[in-house]
Amino acid sequence: MNILEKALAMLSKYPLCDHCLGRQFALLGYNIENKDRGRVLKLGLTLQASAFAMAKDNEGIKRLRILAENGFSYEAKETLRRFKTRIHKQDPSKVCFLCEGKFQLLDSVIKKALQAIEEYEYTKFLVGIELPITVEEREDEFKAEFDVSYGESIKHEFGRLLGKRMAELTNKAVDYKLPDIVIIINPFTEHVRVQVNPLFIAGRYRKLVRDIPQSKWFCSSCHGKGCQKCSGAGKMYPESVEELISAPFLEAAAGEKTVFHASGREDVDARMLGTGRPFVIEILKPKKRFLDLQALQVYVNMQAKGKVEISSLRFTNKEVIRRLKKAETAQKEYNVLIEFENEISEEALQLLEEKLTGALIKQQTPLRVLHRRADLTREKYIYKVKVKKVSPKRALMKIRCQGGLYVKELVSGDEGRTLPNVSDLLGNKAKTLKLDVTNVIIE
Repeated sequence: MNILEKALAMLSKYPLCDHCLGRQFALLGYNIENKDRGRVLKLGLTLQASAFAMAKDNEGIKRLRILAENGFSYEAKETLRRFKTRIHKQDPSKVCFLCEGKFQLLDSVIKKALQAIEEYEYTKFLVGIELPITVEEREDEFKAEFDVSYGESIKHEFGRLLGKRMAELTNKAVDYKLPDIVIIINPFTEHVRVQVNPLFIAGRYRKLVRDIPQSKWFCSSCHGKGCQKCSGAGKMYPESVEELISAPFLEAAAGEKTVFHASGREDVDARMLGTGRPFVIEILKPKKRFLDLQALQVYVNMQAKGKVEISSLRFTNKEVIRRLKKAETAQKEYNVLIEFENEISEEALQLLEEKLTGALIKQQTPLRVLHRRADLTREKYIYKVKVKKVSPKRALMKIRCQGGLYVKELVSGDEGRTLPNVSDLLGNKAKTLKLDVTNVIIE
């Protein structure tokens, strides 16, 4: 069966608009819209039927009537009039079997879609299509009945046409991989909903004071509801690095909420110095995307002056978060002020440097975090240690190590759960007085 014969067989049984007839042959020809493809097929069938009619073949009139009634063909109707053949009165309720005439109503759907996204800033978008199950099943059955092997799906055609038209009207780009927003349209119900993809902003933060947690620390008693223990605040600390940084970004983007991602975390009582710790703010459902990052950086640093400082802000994507999480075990550098039970000598500190530089530390999950971490033994490598005596019983240790090493437990030994450790190596009980992270090394 050739193409014209197959098209005629389809029209003989079902009414089909130009789009839906042409779509069954979408892979044939290049740079042709389905609407034009369908119209050309109907014109070819009209010419063929006209030739039959001129040869006094009744098949010609029969085919012209099929084209006029099921193909909605103006040319077939006019050809029937030329042959002075009565045209059956068109049923006004007859519509395309597959699309129900919805391809003729795209302008209405586009208007609703543009209204739905007018409050959002974006540069890239994507149109998604939702169809009633009955529509998809009907098309599947149709394709099986006529053994359609060159067709395009109705969902794909709706999405392609709507996306192309909206790109022209908005002067924005269609992006199939990383769109800012996805407009999901049901052409049959004309229902439109908007899926807003997150906005990601990367940077580095320095924590200049102690006793501020990285993230919001909910009260262990009320879990955020507010109780006597937390004075109704619902959290253990009045502020956090996350809150100090995220709040201005959330307000500027007019988003729903933020998620704070960082490459590891320092203890509450530790500072984060040096060039800072890499972080990413994920803003959910932002209405504004064209943010002035320099102005936001200045504002955050002014509002959190003396507590937290951010730098190196840039727009990024979700992939950076994956890299951040993988980099939690990247090299880190610390300064730790150690106090010993007994006086220490320069020789002892020299021994400490030699024993710990290049050492592989075995750490069982520290007792202080055992309530929230699995009880496992982890191995962490120390690249370099330098120790300087600052008083008879105190020393400053500078250490570069694999991320994830618990430095406080390296000093104390944590009741033998960290081996080797400073206390055991010197036979002198030691504890951490102050701890600072001075560098997070990520390639």
